[in-house]
Amino acid sequence: MRRSSFQLLWDTARAITLENTLVILSTVAPDAGRYYVQAVNDKNGDNKTSQPITLAVENVGGPADPIAPTIIIPPKNTSVVAGTSEVTLECVANARPLIKLHIIWKKDGMLLSGGISDHNRRLTIPNPTGSDAGYYECEAVLRSSSVPSVVRGAYLSVLEPPQFVKEPERHITAEMEKVVDIPCRAKGVPPPSITWYKDAAVVEVEKLARFRQRSDGGLQISGLVPDDTGMFQCFARNAAGEVQTSTYLAVTSIAPNITRGPLDSTVIDGMSVVLACETSGAPRPAITWQKGERILASGSVQLPRFTPLESGSLLISPTHISDAGTYTCLATNSRGVDEASADLVVWARTRITKPPQDQSVIKGTQASMVCGVSHDPRVTVRYIWEKDGATLGVESNPRIRLDRNGSLHISQTWSGDIGTYTCRVISAGGNDSRSAHLRVRQLPHAPEHPVATLSTVERRAINLTWTKPFDGNSPLLRYVLEMSENNAPWTILLASVDPKATSVTVKGLVPARSYQFRLCAVNDVGKGQFSKDTERVSLPEEPPTAPPQNVIASGRTNQSIMIQWQPPPESHQNGILKGYIIRYCLAGLPVGYQFKNITDADVNNLLLEDLIIWTNYEIEVAAYNSAGLGVYSSKVTEWTLQGVPALPLAGDLHAHSKSSTGLGLLWNLPAALCDLLASLQLIAWEPEQEEEVTMVTARPNFQDSIHVGFVSGLKKFTEYFTSVLCFTTPGDGPRSTPQLVRTHEDVPGPVGHLSFSEILDTSLKVSWQEPGEKNGILTGYRISWEEYNRTNTRVTHYLPNVTLEYRVTGLTALTTYTIEVAAMTSKGQGQVSASTISSGVPPELPGPPTNLGISNIGPRSVTLQFRPGYDGKTSISRWLVEAQVGVVGEGEEWLLIHQLSNEPDARSMEVPDLNPFTYYSFRMRQVNIVGTSPPSQPSRKIQTLQAPPDMAPANVSLRTASETSLWLRWMPLPEMEYNGNPESVGYKIKYSRSDGHGKTLSHVVQDRVEREYTIEDLEEWTEYRVQVQAFNAIGSGPWSQTVVGRTRESVPSSGPTNVSALATTSSSMLVRWSEVPEADRNGLVLGYKVIYKEKDSDAQPRFWLVEGNSSRSAQLTGLGKYVLYEVQVLAFTRIGDGSPSHPPILERTLDDVPGPPMGILFPEVRTTSVRLIWQPPAAPNGIILAYQITHRLNTTTANTATVEVLAPSARQYTATGLKPESVYLFRITAQTRKGWGDAAEALVVTTEKRDRPQPPSRPVVQQEDVRARSVLLSWEPGSDGLSPVRYYTIQTRELPSGRWTLHSASVSHNASSFIVDRLKPFTSYKFRVKATNDIGDSEFSEESESLTTLQAAPDEAPTILSVTPHTTTSVLIRWQPPAEDKINGILLGFRIRYRELLYEGLRGFTLRGINNPGATWAELTSMYSMRNLSRPSLTQYELDNLNKHRRYEIRMSVYNAVGEGPSSTPQEVFVGEAVPTAAPRNVVVHGATATQLDVTWEPPPLDSQNGDIQGYKIYFWEAQRGNLTERVKTLFLAENSVKLKNLTGYTAYMVSVAAFNAAGDGPRSTPTQGQTQQAAPSAPSSVKFSELTTTSVNVSWEAPQFPNGVLGGYRLVYEPCSPVDGVSKIVTVDVKGNSPLWLKVKDLAEGVTYRFRIRAKTFTYGPEIEANVTTGPGEGAPGPPGVPIIVRYSSAIAIHWSSGDPGKGPITRYVIEARPSDEGLWDILIKDIPKEVSSYTFSMDILKPGVSYDFRVIAVNDYGFGTPSSPSQSVPAQKANPFYEEWWFLVVIALVGLIFILLLVFVLIIRGQSKKYAKKTDSGNSAKSGALGHSEMMSLDESSFPALELNNRRLSVKNSFCRKNGLYTRSPPRPSPGSLHYSDEDVTKYNDLIPAESSSLTEKPSEISDSQGSDSEYEVDSNHQKAHSFVNHYISDPTYYNSWRRQQKGISRAQAYSYTESDSGEPDHAAVTNNTSTQQGSLFRPKASRTPTPQNPPNPPSQQSTLYRPPSSLAPGSRAPIAGFSSFV
Repeated sequence: MRRSSFQLLWDTARAITLENTLVILSTVAPDAGRYYVQAVNDKNGDNKTSQPITLAVENVGGPADPIAPTIIIPPKNTSVVAGTSEVTLECVANARPLIKLHIIWKKDGMLLSGGISDHNRRLTIPNPTGSDAGYYECEAVLRSSSVPSVVRGAYLSVLEPPQFVKEPERHITAEMEKVVDIPCRAKGVPPPSITWYKDAAVVEVEKLARFRQRSDGGLQISGLVPDDTGMFQCFARNAAGEVQTSTYLAVTSIAPNITRGPLDSTVIDGMSVVLACETSGAPRPAITWQKGERILASGSVQLPRFTPLESGSLLISPTHISDAGTYTCLATNSRGVDEASADLVVWARTRITKPPQDQSVIKGTQASMVCGVSHDPRVTVRYIWEKDGATLGVESNPRIRLDRNGSLHISQTWSGDIGTYTCRVISAGGNDSRSAHLRVRQLPHAPEHPVATLSTVERRAINLTWTKPFDGNSPLLRYVLEMSENNAPWTILLASVDPKATSVTVKGLVPARSYQFRLCAVNDVGKGQFSKDTERVSLPEEPPTAPPQNVIASGRTNQSIMIQWQPPPESHQNGILKGYIIRYCLAGLPVGYQFKNITDADVNNLLLEDLIIWTNYEIEVAAYNSAGLGVYSSKVTEWTLQGVPALPLAGDLHAHSKSSTGLGLLWNLPAALCDLLASLQLIAWEPEQEEEVTMVTARPNFQDSIHVGFVSGLKKFTEYFTSVLCFTTPGDGPRSTPQLVRTHEDVPGPVGHLSFSEILDTSLKVSWQEPGEKNGILTGYRISWEEYNRTNTRVTHYLPNVTLEYRVTGLTALTTYTIEVAAMTSKGQGQVSASTISSGVPPELPGPPTNLGISNIGPRSVTLQFRPGYDGKTSISRWLVEAQVGVVGEGEEWLLIHQLSNEPDARSMEVPDLNPFTYYSFRMRQVNIVGTSPPSQPSRKIQTLQAPPDMAPANVSLRTASETSLWLRWMPLPEMEYNGNPESVGYKIKYSRSDGHGKTLSHVVQDRVEREYTIEDLEEWTEYRVQVQAFNAIGSGPWSQTVVGRTRESVPSSGPTNVSALATTSSSMLVRWSEVPEADRNGLVLGYKVIYKEKDSDAQPRFWLVEGNSSRSAQLTGLGKYVLYEVQVLAFTRIGDGSPSHPPILERTLDDVPGPPMGILFPEVRTTSVRLIWQPPAAPNGIILAYQITHRLNTTTANTATVEVLAPSARQYTATGLKPESVYLFRITAQTRKGWGDAAEALVVTTEKRDRPQPPSRPVVQQEDVRARSVLLSWEPGSDGLSPVRYYTIQTRELPSGRWTLHSASVSHNASSFIVDRLKPFTSYKFRVKATNDIGDSEFSEESESLTTLQAAPDEAPTILSVTPHTTTSVLIRWQPPAEDKINGILLGFRIRYRELLYEGLRGFTLRGINNPGATWAELTSMYSMRNLSRPSLTQYELDNLNKHRRYEIRMSVYNAVGEGPSSTPQEVFVGEAVPTAAPRNVVVHGATATQLDVTWEPPPLDSQNGDIQGYKIYFWEAQRGNLTERVKTLFLAENSVKLKNLTGYTAYMVSVAAFNAAGDGPRSTPTQGQTQQAAPSAPSSVKFSELTTTSVNVSWEAPQFPNGVLGGYRLVYEPCSPVDGVSKIVTVDVKGNSPLWLKVKDLAEGVTYRFRIRAKTFTYGPEIEANVTTGPGEGAPGPPGVPIIVRYSSAIAIHWSSGDPGKGPITRYVIEARPSDEGLWDILIKDIPKEVSSYTFSMDILKPGVSYDFRVIAVNDYGFGTPSSPSQSVPAQKANPFYEEWWFLVVIALVGLIFILLLVFVLIIRGQSKKYAKKTDSGNSAKSGALGHSEMMSLDESSFPALELNNRRLSVKNSFCRKNGLYTRSPPRPSPGSLHYSDEDVTKYNDLIPAESSSLTEKPSEISDSQGSDSEYEVDSNHQKAHSFVNHYISDPTYYNSWRRQQKGISRAQAYSYTESDSGEPDHAAVTNNTSTQQGSLFRPKASRTPTPQNPPNPPSQQSTLYRPPSSLAPGSRAPIAGFSSFV
C-alpha cells in the first residue's frame, strides 16, 4: 500500500487488516492524497499496481472533542485444524485522541498478555490445540476518559481429524441367515460421520431392510445371504479430514442338526407343554412339527394352540385330551433334513366343577356341601375338607359324613357349625380347592322380663318394658306386641315395633278394662316364642266421655214429646252404664232445667208429658256409670203440637166502616181459648164473591179481653161480609157469624172519554162518560171553562148526574179555552178531567217537540230539555220519550222508555232507568186529546256514564284440573251488564283453603269474554273455596256464590322420615323408616320403595318394593360386599312415586374375602424373567391387606411353587430365575381381614418371540340360545402369539344401519362362549370378537350371521295426549303410541283401563269396610274395567257407557304377542259434561242493511247438546278475503238469532255458528253465505290528466276500492278555481255504467286552473275525489309555430308551417288541430307528426264535405303541449269537379242515357224502400244496445275511452251566458248521449250539483237509429290487454286520431245513445228519449278502419301517415258500436 510516491508504514493511525484492507484512523488534513496498492510476487519479483484512490479530508475546524472508541474491524469466528503453526485474530479500533486508545484481549473472560502485536490489534496463537478453543474478546478503551469502552468478540474452534477407535478384523466368516456385526467406531472434532461401502459402492442403509447402521457406526446385517460376501469399507469424515478401514465378509452354509430333540411327556388337560427341538445349521433350518401326517406348525401353517418357539420347540397351550399322540420335529435347510419324535400323554385335569355354595340353614336341619370333581379316570382323587383352615375329622364326628363323590353332609346343625368350609382335591391330574360359608340361623328367643305398669304421666296408657333376647344369629327385624283385653283372645296391637326398642307405651286404652301383653321377636327365620304374659293391669273407671248418640225428639201431642237415643259408643262408656239423665227446659227462657232419671241402662226412650201446648223445649241426654255422669248430648229443640181451634170466636163481633177503603172489627175473645191461639184472621168478602177474600192476620192481645182489628185495601162504597177466626198450623178454626157492612162513600174518579165536537166560533159540545170509579152515589157533574191562563174568565155549571154532554156557548171566536169536567158525590167533587181547545178550531194531532238538548248525563239517567211542538190547539196531556239503544243507526228500533203525564208546561224532564255506559239517541212525542204526535228529530247520540257491574258472573263451577290446580268456569257478564267500557271489564277470582289455613289469594282476568281460568300453584289433595266477581274501570260488582273444589291426588312431596340403615351381612342390610308427614302425603300412600345404589357410582339406582302402607322396614339382599351404599326411601300413591327422603343415608355392607385381582398383564417377558402388573379386585369386599403371588411351571411334573407376599400397594412383580421357553402359571390373590380371596390365574411363556394373537373364529349363535334381550355367543380361539390371551372383546352392530359398538371389553381369557345381554328385543344384530394379549389386540373375527332377538313385552306405555268429554256418558281419548323400538315386537293393539274415583263430594274417600281381618292395607278405589282395542293403527277411541257426574281414572297400555307393556300415567276426567257434538242447524243469513246481516239458526239436536246450551259463537268473515278477516261474536244467551253490524256494504260474508255449553265449544256449522245490501261507494281511487292542451284535457280515474254495490256510473263536476272573466261556470257530467273510466273535456280556457270532482254511484252517490289541473301551455313547453299555410289540392290538403321556440326541451312531435269555421271547438285532427316534418298532407275524406275548416299546429316536447299557432285561413272541404261534371258533359250524357237514367231511378226508388225498412228494423236494435249512428261525433281507442265534445249546435234557444262571456256566440255545451248528462250553472245558483229551476240547461237527448254505423273504431285485438292505464294507451297509440266531418244542414241527425234506464231519484237529470228530434248541424267523425298495427294500414297513403283512413261510413255488415260519442260545439 502506497501513498503518492512513498510506502505507508504501520503506525497508530494506520492499519492493514489480514485481508489487506487499509484502515486510516482518526483522519486529519495531512491524510489527504492519492492512494494505491501494489501486489508483488516474491518468487519472480513481478508486481501489479492498482488505480489510485484519492482521499480528501475536510477541515471542519474547531477543537477536537473526544470521540468514544468504536471497533472498525472486529474479530471473526475462526476454525483451525490442530497442528497448524499458528492462528491470528485481529481487532482494529478508532477513537479520539488516538494516542489514548488501548486494546485489551481476553479469552473466556480471562485477560491475555502473550501473542499480542501491531499496537495490540492482533492476537497470534502458535500451534493451536483443543485447549486453545474458546471465546476471544477485544476491548477498546480510551484511557483517562470517562467515555465507555466497547467490546467485540469471536469464537476460535480447533478441529481434530478422525481417528478409528475400533476397527473390524480383516476377514470375517458368518453363517447364512445369521446376524453379523461389523464394528467401526471413530473419534474427532467435530465427531466424524461414518459411511459404509461394499465393493466400492455406497451401502444405502436406509433403503436396505437387512442392513442397519448402529449408533456407534458399526454395520449390522441380518439374515445373511451368499450375495453378502464381499469387501466392506468404513470411511470416517469430518471438517478436519477422513480415514478409512476395510474387512472381507465370507457367508457359509451347514446342514441341519437337531441338537436337542423332544422327549416323551405326560401333561394334564389344560396345562401347557413344550416339546423341545433345538437345531444347528446354516442357513438356519426351518422347523416343521407334525402329528402323524397333520402339520401343526411350520413357516406357513400354524394351528390354534400350537405355537413354535424361537428355539424351534413346540408350545401346546392349553393342551386338550385329543392332543395325545406322537409328535415329529423336522429341521430342513438347503443343505439337508434332520428329524426327531416323541410321544405325548394327556391326562384329564382334575377340577372342581360343582363347588360348594354359601349356605344359610336353619338350626337342626342338615347342611350339604357338594364338591363335584371331573378328573382323568387314570388318576386317583383324594378329598380333604377343612373348616376355618383346620382339617375336619370326619371319622371322629358322627354328625359329619363324607360320601364317595366328595360331598360333605352335616346333620343336626347348630351354631357351632358356623364357619368357612374348604374342599381340597388332590390328584396326579392336578389339585383344586373351593370354599363356602355356612351360617346356621334359628328363631330368636322370647323377650325376657316383660313388665306392664300404669303410666304415671298419661291417662289411659300402660308402660311396657322387656329385655332384648338372643337374635338367633340373624338380626331382629321387629317385635310383635299382642294384647288381651278383658280376657279376650290375643290380638296384635303393634305389628312392627322397632327392634332396637326395649320399652313401649301403649296409649288410647279404654278405662275400666283390664289388659295383658306379650311380645315375640321376629328375624328372617320367623317369629320366636312369645314372652311370658304380663300381669293383668286394669284401668280405673271414668265417666262416659261421649254423649248418647242419635238423640231424636218429636212432638207426640200438644202436651208431650217423645225422646229416643242410643248408648254412647262402647269405647267411650268407660265402665258399666247405670242409666241416663234427661234434662229439659223451655227454649229461650231463663228458667231452670227439669230432670228425668232413668236407672235402667237398657231403656233408650222417654215420653215427656204434661208439657205446655205449642211450646218449644230444649232437651239433652247424658249417660252415667259408677264413676259419674258423662257428657250431655247436643241440645235438641222440639215443639209440642198445636191444637186446632174447635169453637168459633163468640161474643159480640161488631163491624163498622172506618173509611172508604177500610173496615173496623170489635170482638170479645173467650178466656178459655187464649192459650190456644197462635194467630187471628180478620176476613172480608163481597156478597156472592166468597172466594175472593181479603185477609188480615193479627196477633192476639192476651192482656185485654176486647180486641180490635182493621181490614184495609177494600173497594170504596162497597158492601162486605166480615168475620173473625183463629188458626194454628194444623188448620183454621170456624169463622164467627158474618156481619154485613159497607165502606164509606168517597169522591168519584175522573170522568171517562172527554171529547169535543160541533166546534163553532162561539160554542162547542163537550161529551164524557160516567167515571169508572163512582165511589158513591153520583149527585151530578161540574163543568167549567175559562180562557187559557185567565182564571177571572172562569164559568162554572153544575149538571145533574144523568147529563153526559153539554154545549158550551158564549165563547169568543178563535180563543183558547181550558175546559174541565168532574163528577160529584156527597163527599164532594172528584178528580178533574181537563183539556184546552180553541173555539172555532177543532183540536188536531200535536206536532213533534223540537230542540232536544241533553244535560246532567249520569250512569242511569239524563236530563232532557226540549221545546214543545205544536199542541194541536189543545193542551198536552202526556210526554213520551223514545230512544235508540246501543249502536245507533238508521234501521234501529225506537223504544218507549219514559213518559210524563199531566205536565203540559214541562220544558225538561229526567229520564230514569237507563243502562250505564250505553249509547242513546232520544226523541220525543207529545200527546193531547186527539192522539200522539209524530216523533221529534233524534237528539245527538250520547253515552251514559260508567257504573260498577250490578251482577255477579253466573253458573260458577269448579272442577279438578290437576294435582295443583283447579278449573274454574263461569258465565261472563252479558254486554248490557258491563256498565262501563268493555275494554276495562274483567273478573277477579279469590280463593282460599276450606280449612282456614293459609292466606286468601286472588287473581285478575282482564278478558271480558273469558269464561274459565285455571287456578295454579295450589296444595295437592286440598279443598278450596272460590268466588268470582266482575269489575270495570269504576269498581267491582258483587261476589258470586262460593263454590268448593278439591285438587287431585298427587305424589308425596317429601319422603318418609327417620330413615336408617343397618348392615346385617356382607350382602344385605336392614332399612327402617317412619311415615311421610301428613301435609306432604298428597293422597293415600299405597306403599314404599327403597332406592339404593353404590355411592359415587354412575349406575342407575335400584328399587326395593314394599307394598302396603303398614310396613316400615325392608331387608335388602344381593348387595355388593363391603360397598358403601346411598339409601333413600320414597312413598308412592295411586298417581306415582313421591320425592325420596333426603339426605341419602350412607351405609356400608360388612366385609368379606376379596374377589380375584383384575387386569393381569405381562408387559416384559424375557427368557428367564417376567414382569407382571395387575389391578385391585373389582370386588375388594373389604380393605386389601396384602397380595400373594404364586408361580410354577405349568406342567404335570411341577411339584414346587414360588410364593411371594406383597404389600397392598404393590401393583407389579418381577419373577426371575425362570427356565427359558417354558410355560409358567401365575396365581394372584388378595387378602382382607376375612382371609384370602379367590385367585386370578394367568399363563406366560418365557420367550422373547411374542406377537399379537390371531383373531378368533367366526362367532356362532345357536337358535335355541337366542332370547329377547340376550344371546349365547360361541367362538374358537386363534393362536395366542406366544403370549397367552388375557381377555376377549365383543362388539355388536344393530342392523340395518347401526355402527359397531363395544359391548363387553373384559371377557375371560378362558371363555369360548359368552352371554351377550342388554340387547333390544325383536332387533337384528351381528357380532364379532377380538382377542387381546400382552402385546396387543388381534384383528376382529369375521362377522357372525345376522340374527333377530325374540319379541318381549313392550317397554313403554302410550302417551295419552288428551281425554276430553265427548258426550255426557263418554269421553274421547287421543294418544300417541310408543316409539317403535319400545314396542319390542309387532304391535297388536291397545288396552284401556278405567275406573271410577269414589270421592265423596270431592272431599274425601268413601267409607268402606275391609272383610279380610288379616289385611294391612287397602286401596279405596274400585277395580279397573278394561277395553281391548285390537287395531294397532288407532290413535283415538270413544270410551262410552260411563256414569254421569263421576270422575274417572284412565290408563293405557300396548301389547304384542309376548305380553302387555306398562300402564301409562293415570289421566283423570269428569264425565257428565261434554261439548256439543253437533253444530247448529238451518243457519240462514239475510242482508238487512248495507252494514248488517241477520243470522238465524236452530239449536243442535237435543241428543247432541250434552247439557244446557249456554250460548253461541258466530264466526263471520268476508268470502273473498278468507279467514284473514274472520271475527267472532259471542252470544251468552241460548237465543237463535243475532244481528251482525258494522259490516262492509255489498260484500259477501260467510257465517258459521257453534254452540257452547259449560264444557266448551261444539263444532261449527257449515259456512253459509250472505250479502249485505248496497251502500254508497267509496271515492274513486285516483284521478289522472293527460293530453293537456290549452283548451282540452283527458281526465281518467280508477274505480273505487270499495264499490259497496253495483256501480251505476260516475258524476264528474269541473269548474275554474277562480272566475274566468268574472264568471265561474260549473259543469256536471253523468257517465252511466261502470266503464269507460275516462272523459275528454274540450271547452276549457287557456292557462286556467280547474278543479275536477268525481264520485261514483251505486243506488246513491258516494264521497268524491278532487284534483286540480291547469291548462297549457306549461312552463318549458314550446312556443307557437308559424301561421300554417294551406295548399288545397283536388282531393287533399297540405299544411305548411315553420318551427317556433322549442321551449326548454327539444320538440318531439307536432299535432294538427282543426275546427269548423263557424266557431266550433278545436279538436285534434292529426297527432304524432314527426318532429323533423314542417308540412303535412292528408286526404279530404276525413273532413265533412261542404264545411270550411280552420287549422292550427301545436309543437310538443317533454314539458307538454305548447302554444298553438295562429289559425290558418278557412278552407272548404270540397273536392274540385272533374270534367265529367261539367254542364255540357252532363247534357250529352242526359240525352244519351235518358232511358237508362229512368230505369236507374226506378231501381233506386225500390232499393230506397228496402233500405228504409232496414233502417226501421235496426233502429229498434240500436235503441236496445246503445248503438251509435254514422253521423255522431265519437273518438274511441282500443280501451273504449269516449272523447267528449260539447255540442253548441243543438240548442234552439239563445243563451245569454255565452254572449256575456264573449267566448262563444252559441249556447254552452249540451251533450246528447244517454250515458252522459251535462248541466252548467252560475256559481251563485249552484248548490250540491242541483241546478236551480230558472237556470237549468238540461237537454233531452234524442235518439238516432242507423243500421249501418261503422264499428271499425271499436274493433280491438282479441289478445289485447283489456285493462291498462289511460295514459299509456291514449298517448302511445299512434293510430289514434280525431277525424271528423261537418254534416250538411237539414240532414236528420241520429240520436247518439239509446237507453232504457233513467235516474228516477234525480228528475232534473233524467234522460228522456226523443225519437223525432232533428239535428241542425252536427259534426261527425266517420270510423276509420283501424288495426293494432299502424305500420301496415290497409290503405297506405302516399307518405308515411298515422291518420285514420275512413272507409265508406255506410259499409254493409258493420256491427253496432259500443256506447260512447263525440260531438262538436
